[in-house]
Amino acid sequence: MTPLHTIGESIREALLLIPLPAVRVLFIAIQIALLIWVLRLPRSETTPPDDGGGWASNLKIWGSLALLMQVVVYAVL
Repeated sequence: MTPLHTIGESIREALLLIPLPAVRVLFIAIQIALLIWVLRLPRSETTPPDDGGGWASNLKIWGSLALLMQVVVYAVL
């Protein structure tokens, strides 16, 4: 076994000590933090410059919807 195998095995063993529910909570928390960031973006940053004024042109709505769906999927799985 080479020294790289030893290092890799020790990293693998250390990562196996992390409980999976903690990883799941952390992953969902990152998605929620990203959702909060998207919701706090100013409207001027999420609409095109030649905005027609329609609600569908605001990318904040669609980004929030996509992030919410990801949070639901990862919470259920």
